[in-house]
Amino acid sequence: MKNHHSNNILLNLGIESLNDMQVAAQETILRDNNVLLLSPTGSGKTLAFLLPIFEILEPEVKSVQCLILVPSRELALQIEQVWKKMGTDYKVNVCYGGHSIDTEIKNLSNPPAVLIGTPGRIADHLDRATFKTDTIQTLILDEFDKSLQLGFHEEMSFIINKLTKLNKRILVSATSDVEIPKYTRVVHPTILDFIPEAEEKNNLALKMVVSKEKDKINSLFHLICSLNSESALIFCNHRDAAERISDTLNEKGIYATYYHGGMDQDERERALIQFRNGSVSYLVTTDLAARGLDIPEMKHVIHYHLPSKEDEFTHRNGRTARMLASGTAYIIVHESEKKLDYIDYGMKVLNVDSNTKLPKAPEFQTIYVSGGKKKKLNKIDIVGFFSQKGKLEKGDLGLIEVKDFVSFAAVKYAKVAPLLQNIKDEKMKGKKFKIEVARDVVKNALED
Repeated sequence: MKNHHSNNILLNLGIESLNDMQVAAQETILRDNNVLLLSPTGSGKTLAFLLPIFEILEPEVKSVQCLILVPSRELALQIEQVWKKMGTDYKVNVCYGGHSIDTEIKNLSNPPAVLIGTPGRIADHLDRATFKTDTIQTLILDEFDKSLQLGFHEEMSFIINKLTKLNKRILVSATSDVEIPKYTRVVHPTILDFIPEAEEKNNLALKMVVSKEKDKINSLFHLICSLNSESALIFCNHRDAAERISDTLNEKGIYATYYHGGMDQDERERALIQFRNGSVSYLVTTDLAARGLDIPEMKHVIHYHLPSKEDEFTHRNGRTARMLASGTAYIIVHESEKKLDYIDYGMKVLNVDSNTKLPKAPEFQTIYVSGGKKKKLNKIDIVGFFSQKGKLEKGDLGLIEVKDFVSFAAVKYAKVAPLLQNIKDEKMKGKKFKIEVARDVVKNALED
């Protein structure tokens, strides 16, 4: 009977219809008990497994029915967001390291139907027995190959052993050469392989930039100057490198920010928001951002460092030329570096040394608002307030993101000062909110 809700759900998500992969996944997951879903980054895998979960859930069961294990908190939060957007009556909770365990325990005292979490934190909860496992019938391991790479074998084995009533196991990955560990108890799964053949991927161009210096920062600078002010995702292998590269680019007049696993959750969130809404044009990141992150498709991906494994390289490149678009991946190399066997070093070399024209400054600046969904604020409230009291016109406002407790809005640079002046004594929905320019994540923030 539930199926008729699906139209409402699609409406809530702003989607007209499902793609072929999502249709196949929905049918297969409802029908079969062991499924391996392989589909590229950006193809809509999250919805592909959430829709059938919704069909399976039983309203009369008042404890956890489905557990979704993910390798990173970002992916956990993203799945939670999609579920909430679907607008079902079923509660969802997220558990991950770095989040207050006491808050999580409190949330679990009124158990959700769907629980999403990272292996380490879910194992911790099972140790503490903060939720019952005897009603969990469905297990989803999303990006499970990444969880294995990150060394979560022990935790995942421990968790799966505790789930004695499972009858559905769904494994999801964006790479096809994945090995399924025995402890998952997934035997002879139905395989849905939507990863395109290599020859279909010819919409991704690969170019090489040869750095004369061992420190490749100048080559990166010249490369960015050659991209016609278009934004790019820059991958490196270490956290400190991400920060150093981002800081150096800022010193040179390029609006960049960094993103890695050692940052606080709200800092990571803020870096992504500023990148998504166009307040910064260049995101310097570790492989954490290669998967599952909610960022727009990029025309340019730059490998400042190359990863040791080919599949990580593929994932990074999956951020561009997704689906039917085209894009370019650039590799910056220095002769002293170890040659990697998955790279064809005979590819086209791009000479960028003569490019020194700085990219245009971002059009937008991010404005922080000290209220979100929990204070009954929504996008329409912010648009109305900024337009009426702040005297902004339609084109002055960019992307608005409303979180639980805070909101962020992109505003045209030139309009920020008059906006803040116009609204400084004004109330929104009868309340006074703190509204100011959002802090940069960048340590050496640019001074105007």
